[in-house]
Amino acid sequence: MIRITELQLPLDHPAEALRTAIVKRLKIKDTDLLDFTVFKRSYDARKKNSEITFVYIIDLQANNEEKILSRFADDNNIRTAPDTNYYPVAEAPADLNERPIVIGFGPCGLFAALTLAQMGFKPIVLERGKDVRRRTKDTWALWRNKVLTPESNVQFGEGGAGLFSDGKLYSQIKDPKFYGRKVMHEFVRAGAPEEIMYVSKPHIGTFRLTGVVAAMREEIKSLGGEVRFESKVTDFVIDNGRIEGVTLADGETLRSRYVVLALGHSSRDTFRKLHERGVYVEAKPFAVGFRIEHPQSLIDHARLGKYAGHPELGAADYKVVYHAKNGRAVYSFCMCPGGTVVAATSEPNRVVTNGMSQYSRNERNANSGIVVGINPEDDFPGGPLAGVELQEKLESHAFELGGKDYCAPGQLVGDFIRGKASTEFGEVEPSYKPGVLLGDLASSLPDYVIEAIREALPEFGKQIRGFDRDDAILTGIETRTSSPVRITREHESLQSLNTRGLYPAGEGAGYAGGILSAGVDGIKVAEAVAKAMLADLQGQ
Repeated sequence: MIRITELQLPLDHPAEALRTAIVKRLKIKDTDLLDFTVFKRSYDARKKNSEITFVYIIDLQANNEEKILSRFADDNNIRTAPDTNYYPVAEAPADLNERPIVIGFGPCGLFAALTLAQMGFKPIVLERGKDVRRRTKDTWALWRNKVLTPESNVQFGEGGAGLFSDGKLYSQIKDPKFYGRKVMHEFVRAGAPEEIMYVSKPHIGTFRLTGVVAAMREEIKSLGGEVRFESKVTDFVIDNGRIEGVTLADGETLRSRYVVLALGHSSRDTFRKLHERGVYVEAKPFAVGFRIEHPQSLIDHARLGKYAGHPELGAADYKVVYHAKNGRAVYSFCMCPGGTVVAATSEPNRVVTNGMSQYSRNERNANSGIVVGINPEDDFPGGPLAGVELQEKLESHAFELGGKDYCAPGQLVGDFIRGKASTEFGEVEPSYKPGVLLGDLASSLPDYVIEAIREALPEFGKQIRGFDRDDAILTGIETRTSSPVRITREHESLQSLNTRGLYPAGEGAGYAGGILSAGVDGIKVAEAVAKAMLADLQGQ
């Protein structure tokens, strides 16, 4: 198979033009091109008023491939295509009498369980929240009626925190074994749109993800796995540095010497229990800030120029970063084109925001987090759980500022920059439900964060015209950008540093940041578990 990179075509090219371009590029007859697939399609919109073209990576089969490759031996854009297929690393013996446990059923736990099930290891999944259908109902109850269910919300339940997000499926991780392709492939098999396999910034959207996740759950069960909802792990059975099982909230103890910790970044009670039981946990950096909203049309025109609104491009996104004079990095996080700001708390009397988009990305506003990186050495010293405690303090104060009813505190960008409390909205209407209470956000985050964001917003306005418009809206607060702890693991075995058989994984353990990277980490950990189980069987 041959791969062509940097194959460019006009934005509005007809479908048949792609085949014609391949034939022309390789200087072969049309009949010699046997088949081709689009591996990736992207575009460059950095120069907003220049012509935008699609840039393709194509994998193809042709007659006389060796001869073609020989002719283009000096052309770096025509090479042998890499093998991106996934090959299982193990197969469970038919008489296997021990089952691995996967704690958490977000993207990481989902792919850990699916991969283990496909290899025949019949995992038991323990999810503290509810299935996706009931979880969605509970989440809407907070948004519409201000009723929080602590174990069933944006953070907890089938699909994890990634379910109520933009469903982004891209990442900056290194992936030499193409685990990310397996993640995409499994999503497509479960009902996701096929285009996620090749578009440069794929996404699924919340409502589509719900059906996809449910279908993958059913596959795990069909392969002998077990998925238990409303099954909260409250304790760990550890003997002589080895995990032996877990205890559930109802008192049941499940025995297993192979436990995957796919907790998610908001399982604070579980972090505390692991620390209490002596599992190695350390504080790690994360970021805090606000959600900012603009009209999506403003972002489209700023990023795409004359191509704003083009159906092939969809809603435009952005990424901004600024280094403030106080040494802090301010940057956009989890940008959601055509989306909404959502209530993301999982604990009573606390306010947290996040962003979400549907597959269509056709809501009025664009939103993203505008956040500042913080670290344990300088900003929250005091032990492994100091970051958790800081999050809790900030979120409790945000609840107070929002009126103590899960409304969020907010402020217009112009007022925030000038240090003046806001009293009424402009043209930009906030999307956060249950609602936004305007005021002054200055006390909602540490002074150095407020100072850095105030300095950064006008600078972002120089990069994206209108970004710092007076009536753009800041909604507070964004604190759960990533886990505040790392449950540190060994590099090779992927087991906890000091607890054998315990496999920290995904966002909650500090080893992922988003759906794709969490899914990839779940696959890696599943492979490590499978290899360890087989090695232990052979050593008995």
